[in-house]
Amino acid sequence: MTMRILFAALAFAAIPIPVSAQPVPPLPTLDLEQETTVRCAAAFAIVSSEQGKGSGIAAQWPALGTRGREFFVRTGAQLMDETGATRPQVQALFARAAGELRADPQALSAKLEGLRAPCLSLLDLAVPPG
Repeated sequence: MTMRILFAALAFAAIPIPVSAQPVPPLPTLDLEQETTVRCAAAFAIVSSEQGKGSGIAAQWPALGTRGREFFVRTGAQLMDETGATRPQVQALFARAAGELRADPQALSAKLEGLRAPCLSLLDLAVPPG
């Protein structure tokens, strides 16, 4: 579990850096709940990065540093446990979700705004404030 926590914390800081030059085995099929948590984890990583830059794109979000990282860690570990995915596969899932969110820079703010309420609800359930 310690390696998983370390991996996830590093992955949180690394999105959207490419995962590896080596091919990743086929990605596991995720159910709707898993897809949602991956998308929210990617959104938290992007927002946290934007908050660190002082970007207005993240102004409506609470500070996500610690809680966002914890959500990311838990999501990565849960995906490995539930799907049998490897670290590179989970990294690829996070990178894919972040890439989808960042695909159109003009739409990023609107995409993040659409995710804010549902993802913060998931965050409150998974990592209660305070």
